[in-house]
Amino acid sequence: MKIYNREQITAVTGLTEDALAAVEAGFAALGRGEVTMPPVLSMNISESNGEVDVKTAHIRGKDRFAIKISPGFFDNPKLGLPSLNGLMVLFSAKTGMVDSVLFDEGYLTDIRTALAGAIAARHLSREDSRSVAVIGAGLQAELQVAALGLVRPIREVHVFARNADRMEAYQELMEQKYGLPVTMHPSAASACAQADIVVTTTPASSPVLHWQDLRPGTHVTAMGSDNSHKQELEPAILANADVLVVDRRSQSETIGELHHFPGDFTGPVLELGTLIAEHMQPRTSPAQITVCDLSGTGVQDTAIADYTAARLAG
Repeated sequence: MKIYNREQITAVTGLTEDALAAVEAGFAALGRGEVTMPPVLSMNISESNGEVDVKTAHIRGKDRFAIKISPGFFDNPKLGLPSLNGLMVLFSAKTGMVDSVLFDEGYLTDIRTALAGAIAARHLSREDSRSVAVIGAGLQAELQVAALGLVRPIREVHVFARNADRMEAYQELMEQKYGLPVTMHPSAASACAQADIVVTTTPASSPVLHWQDLRPGTHVTAMGSDNSHKQELEPAILANADVLVVDRRSQSETIGELHHFPGDFTGPVLELGTLIAEHMQPRTSPAQITVCDLSGTGVQDTAIADYTAARLAG
């Protein structure tokens, strides 16, 4: 068994075309029915505004599978600590023996989450999408935009966050690190008014995005709702979208955006893996509004962990 630290992991895995391909292949395997993936094990620690998620999956034919333990404590920034932490343990799919421990401190979760957003945009947004609106100003607000650059020619960023200081820091970061002009906005509606792609990146417990905020042709990726108490989208967005996609329907219905839909959702819902595996093209018009709810799946964790372990082993 080998133990790798964050520095070793970041040296071999990042927001690259190869890593994106590995995560997309994991989704495709899920869509083909080649993945065993149990429900998420989730535990809330309410007195500390925290939660712990455990996710896993086995992709048929892979030599290894991962179990990921991911704590998220959302008051940590007040203490000078990151909100997310954790590690991934890789096991042999042949013997069950521990192969390696990736003590990534949540880094691989951040990377695979951002890559999933890019994969959703690749299959759902207009190919000429150049402008992105981000709701929230944390780490995923940065990484989602950076990953979008792998699949779309992003040229400008619009941001809205409730914390003005974090929004200003985000503007400075994105302009200096990525050379992208960033416009700060007083509301989500204002940020979305000029956006081709909208990404919500918050731990909100009530909607931060409403149907009337979206203009025709917009693609929305919601990646913050990964626990039953979280919600970023007004239910009208799910009801009115021309195309609605989730990473896994059963998961969205228990911890994602579908969980908050009043009554049973009776409209059509596609799973991202099925869309990829069957080479579907659900957007049929430039004016359509498309939505993808990403609650984070174990297959992403196994895909990025296996990819990383292979690179670490040389």
